[in-house]
Amino acid sequence: MKDIDQSKNLQSQTSRQKRIIELVQRDGHVRGLDLSKLLNVSEITIRRDLAMLEKKNLLERTHGGAISTKRIFKEVNYNSRSDLELENKDSIAKLAAGLIDEGDTVFINGGSTTYHVFRYINQKNIKLITTNAGCIGQIEDPEIELILAGGLYHPQSNAFYGGISNDIINQVNANKAILGVHGISCRFGLTTPMQHAAEATRLMINRTRGEVIIVADHRKIGLVSDYVTAPANRITTLITDWFLDREYINDFEDLGIKVIQTKALEPTLNSIQI
Repeated sequence: MKDIDQSKNLQSQTSRQKRIIELVQRDGHVRGLDLSKLLNVSEITIRRDLAMLEKKNLLERTHGGAISTKRIFKEVNYNSRSDLELENKDSIAKLAAGLIDEGDTVFINGGSTTYHVFRYINQKNIKLITTNAGCIGQIEDPEIELILAGGLYHPQSNAFYGGISNDIINQVNANKAILGVHGISCRFGLTTPMQHAAEATRLMINRTRGEVIIVADHRKIGLVSDYVTAPANRITTLITDWFLDREYINDFEDLGIKVIQTKALEPTLNSIQI
């Protein structure tokens, strides 16, 4: 009888965990309380399930539940962006630009979110060092010193990488960095599917003696890829959109990271899908 009960419990656990994974993969996140009600088990049981699934690298636990640890194996094309996604990135970039102070020396890496930062920079007597080709034509103020760390051009990311870029980065001591990422996770840190991009961003972080500011919309939270740029606790500030839930914000704040969110966007004709 005892063996039969154990077998039933194991089957129930397996079925329950399978359902949890389905929900995480479908929605990107789950809450422990919701799972407890849905699966008709205690929150303690759910926490045990989530702990077991995290050990198998099937999800990442948060304060109130878990998020999906989706893997990205290649870079998304620079121009493949929805209108709503572009609006979110633009709002995030505007907040990031507002953190630049007069006299700063700032690293800005490649990426579609950091591309938007340049248009909002209006401080005087600053230096910008970037691998982002999108800076060209956006900085016209003669009191802003723009240094393009050019190297091998990658059209997919509209950015420069390689030895020449790295040599330029290594000659600079910045007091601030504004960096885009492919994925960010409290557990796995900042990751990217491109080794050369990870190397360039890692160099920028290592050469920054002040704030390291990450700009990432909610789609990047929980994403994991092959190459590690830096652990999450190496950054000081995360600027993201208003979609990010409070549970995830708590996890970043526990690492000493300040989280800044954009305000909710008003729907537009371009962003409404009929």
